[in-house]
Amino acid sequence: MSVHRRPADHESLAYYKTYINKVEGYDFVAVLNQLLAKNLAKLQTLSESQWNHQYAADKWTVKEVLIHILDTERIFAYRALRISRNDKTPLPGFEQNDYVDFYEADTRSIASLLEEYELMRRSTISMFKNMSTEMLDRIGTASDGPVSVLALGYMIAGHEIHHWEVLADRYEI
Repeated sequence: MSVHRRPADHESLAYYKTYINKVEGYDFVAVLNQLLAKNLAKLQTLSESQWNHQYAADKWTVKEVLIHILDTERIFAYRALRISRNDKTPLPGFEQNDYVDFYEADTRSIASLLEEYELMRRSTISMFKNMSTEMLDRIGTASDGPVSVLALGYMIAGHEIHHWEVLADRYEI
């Protein structure tokens, strides 16, 4: 894989620019690697009470934030896989708030969350590393709008950056 450009405006819905713009440079895979190393190290230092902390009664715990990051990465990576393989089927959106009620985050061990995060990320990185420029340039439809495989890679990285900014600001992690 060799990326020499960032996603163009027509390669995603405007909503996703927020995430794409959080990723610096032209190598989102390198950013995914950096995020894995940095954030896995941070997560490993958290106490049980930090993992279960909510900054307000109606907000997610840190466990729920991480599961949300994982779910979103899985969905975006699945979209990237389908579109990279030239699948023209429009892919549905998903409502993140409908998922959280079914996370069962309070039953998850810290070790299981750390393992899932690391394995999910390594799988995502491996998939994107082995895509050709032609695959990365393919555009499909997801959430009723256009999206390129390249944009999805940037969206995965930018989505995680966004949530770590919230964790730093609101959860003081």
